[in-house]
Amino acid sequence: MKKTLLTLAFMGISGLSFGQFTTGTVNLTPSRTIKIDTNTTIVTMTLTAPSTVWFGIGFGGFSMAESTDMFIWNSTTNRDYMAPGGHSTPNPDASNAQSWTISSDLVASGVRTVVATRPIVSSGDFTFLNDNSAINIIYAQGSSTTLSNHGTNPHDVTTLTRTALLGIENFSLNVTAVYPNPSKGIFTIQSKSSLNKVTIYTQTGTFVKTIELQSGEKSIEINLKGLQTGMYLLELQNDSEKSWKKIILE
Repeated sequence: MKKTLLTLAFMGISGLSFGQFTTGTVNLTPSRTIKIDTNTTIVTMTLTAPSTVWFGIGFGGFSMAESTDMFIWNSTTNRDYMAPGGHSTPNPDASNAQSWTISSDLVASGVRTVVATRPIVSSGDFTFLNDNSAINIIYAQGSSTTLSNHGTNPHDVTTLTRTALLGIENFSLNVTAVYPNPSKGIFTIQSKSSLNKVTIYTQTGTFVKTIELQSGEKSIEINLKGLQTGMYLLELQNDSEKSWKKIILE
């Protein structure tokens, strides 16, 4: 395996972390942001960057030599990369070791927004701790969507700090229920917080429709009968949050 798995030792119940932790949205450059959220099992990363370039994040250090794991969006289907240990172009993990799952990949007004998830502990990858510890990252982008040396394009290092969301997640859009799922075309979205708008996209990011809700509404029934079967993405929004859910139409 290309990297060393960090083994977590259970040191009694006081050593376990519960709830959620977040970096919040952090500006990396004027046109790039990152947000990392963790719970006890899953890390969710939201990235924005220009839609015409590759962009990558390295975890666990302040250089390519120190970083133990990389996420890189580029023109290939690979997203999980191993650090080259120098200034060479990173190599992708094997196809059966691509641990990041893309929840959504949408382009609007020249900006790509990618939401990706993976287990916080993944064999051969950087281990995310579900606590308020800092995360050291490197970041870079290229001149096109083809992965190559970043050259003089934006690249730098930073430390992401985190805060706890203990007790708050129960009222977040992240815990919104979508049912039945799979659906024959009619389904319900039920949230514990208010919903302002639901925007529906195909799995490839093509806009389908937007539904505006009245102030304070937490539930809505949606009818997508007549659309092709397959997976669709639901963008949920209110005044302070945005979250993504999937619906499968049979």
